[in-house]
Amino acid sequence: MAGNWKMYKTPQETVRFFERFKPLLSANHACDVVIFPAAIDIPAAVHAIAGTSIQIGGQNLYWAKEGAYTGETSAAMLSAAGATWVVVGHSERRHHVAHETDADVLKKTQAAVAASLTPIVCVGECLEEHKAGKAHEVLIRQFAGGIAGLTEEQFAQIVIAYEPVWAIGTGHTATPEIASKAHTLIRSEAEKRFGEDAANRLRILYGGSVKPENIQGLMKEPEIDGTLVGGASLDAESFARIIAAA
Repeated sequence: MAGNWKMYKTPQETVRFFERFKPLLSANHACDVVIFPAAIDIPAAVHAIAGTSIQIGGQNLYWAKEGAYTGETSAAMLSAAGATWVVVGHSERRHHVAHETDADVLKKTQAAVAASLTPIVCVGECLEEHKAGKAHEVLIRQFAGGIAGLTEEQFAQIVIAYEPVWAIGTGHTATPEIASKAHTLIRSEAEKRFGEDAANRLRILYGGSVKPENIQGLMKEPEIDGTLVGGASLDAESFARIIAAA
């Protein structure tokens, strides 16, 4: 169960979040809990979760190890700051912030794995593609361009998140059935490229207006292995309820 904070919270607010969140998290929760704060908040978050099973990740990375890339963060920098995960190819970076391509996603994923970070690689269709019935076509294209180029060893280290762009921050959630069909397709593409065992081991998360009110319906679907939560992860009580429901 992953929480993507996007561009919210200062380091001080991050500390206050974990002060509220840690007592709410059951000691025997049966899932990985990963929070992705803004890069400037990672050191505060890592310090705040010391002694717990909570993990911290970065929201983005650049594929080069170092260089003249103003404003970018390398995998090694994230790792040195204490992050163990990273989001790659989020729809906001694909469509709004940086217009990342599938080729960019592949290079970033390779860089993350090389630095022993676990990447959550995001795929998903926008509203126009969804309305045109091209969702599966988009997912196949994104898998082919952004994931299929990995080696079998690299693929074994990644998590995939299906995030229909039309459901992110809109209040509209893909029905559990829609999400399950997309996850089934992604797993099928994984099996074609990497084999049945690798596809069965792959964890596929759903992201798109996940809330305490809809988490149970989503998690009842066998193909949904977890969620990538946006706004609802900013509130300690809300995110704790989502984790408990899982």
